Amino acid sequence: MKILFHAAILIGICLPGVVIAQSKTSASLLVLSKRDHTLAIVDVSTLQIVGKIPVGDDPHEVIASADGTMAYVSNYGFGAFNTLAVVDLVAKKALPAIDLGPLHGPHGLTFVGGKTWFTAEAAKAIGRYDPATNKVDWIIGTGQNRTHMIYVSDDEKQIITTNVSSGTVSIIDQITVKMPPSSRADWNENVIRVGNGSEGFDVSPDHKEVWVANAQDGTISVIDLAGEKVIETLAVNVHGANRLKFTPDGKRVLVSTLGGPDLVVLDAATRKEITRIPIGHGAAGIVMQPDGLRAFVACSPDDYVAVIDLYSLKVIGHIQAGGQPDGMAWADRP
Repeated sequence: MKILFHAAILIGICLPGVVIAQSKTSASLLVLSKRDHTLAIVDVSTLQIVGKIPVGDDPHEVIASADGTMAYVSNYGFGAFNTLAVVDLVAKKALPAIDLGPLHGPHGLTFVGGKTWFTAEAAKAIGRYDPATNKVDWIIGTGQNRTHMIYVSDDEKQIITTNVSSGTVSIIDQITVKMPPSSRADWNENVIRVGNGSEGFDVSPDHKEVWVANAQDGTISVIDLAGEKVIETLAVNVHGANRLKFTPDGKRVLVSTLGGPDLVVLDAATRKEITRIPIGHGAAGIVMQPDGLRAFVACSPDDYVAVIDLYSLKVIGHIQAGGQPDGMAWADRP
């Protein structure tokens, strides 16, 4: 069996088209173009653009609904805007935008529990939009500056955000407050000092650690999620770090930077650098293919998305998805 396994890998390396054909799926890669104000829908089997939809001013991040039929885009404007663009991914058309009222500067997005969760930088807050009622049904303040990216646990009882200008991470846990004869849910926020310019972050697949890229310091803070404290600071020399993502198996960590030509690859266990992959003149968003075969990296200054083979750690292609690509997401229709 071992011989057959290695043979299959070799075939995949030599004939990448075979791998793509074998992993043909209804999944799409969603790529935002900040310059063109569009969302590109990419067929991941062919790496071809199958649709482009207008998404309003200054689109920064995108997330798909759990069924892969809808996409939500944050119109950021560094606090000037207050809308989420909405795209029907099946019909490939724009729907009416969501007015967030006083929640200006929407940025980070995730989709959990049938709802879209978002950060609002100018409001120093996190909000939740319910597509069923077409309303923002929940808001919580962070008290931190530039609340930027967001993670929400599957059970919706823990929220993690990075706060860029404060150099902190907020871990917000749901608690139960007993008020006899009943009780209600409430939230506790633990503000953890990390490094300057804390922006891109990811939660390890085993949910034991949070890794935070500190853009100004060029370091990575490793947070123990159970203890909710920094246990290590890695001097990785990635100044201008923009996004950080674990591979699906949790063995590697990819870090992009708008301040350099390389994608940095780290070993999650040893915390050491494995390699630096030349990809262009800077990079922003990172999306992992769920099966762990490829990663997609938005090279904003070069106007393309680099396709990375996660076995060879080499660039194997480029996608021309529009000017200044940035936020990306995976949309999988079962």
